[in-house]
Amino acid sequence: MESTRPDDDLIGKLAGKGEQAVQRLADLPGGTRALKAFNDLKLRVDDLSRKVRGIDALEARVAKLEKDVAGLKRAQKPASQQKAPARKAGA
Repeated sequence: MESTRPDDDLIGKLAGKGEQAVQRLADLPGGTRALKAFNDLKLRVDDLSRKVRGIDALEARVAKLEKDVAGLKRAQKPASQQKAPARKAGA
């Protein structure tokens, strides 16, 4: 029985080709600067995705607070409508 699956061999080949491509790119004039820019872009995208995941939690908290405020407004409304009717002067 073969110790490596064909998928593992394909992934290994792709990884090797990727390393060769990065090395070729680094050897080009301005290549290291381009690689640095790509790495910086990756870090920025990672940071933005982390922040976006945080926005989902904030949206859930805001929705809960809006629901609570709406419930409080409904609870206050009947109390303000139960004022005594105004008396007419002279009657």
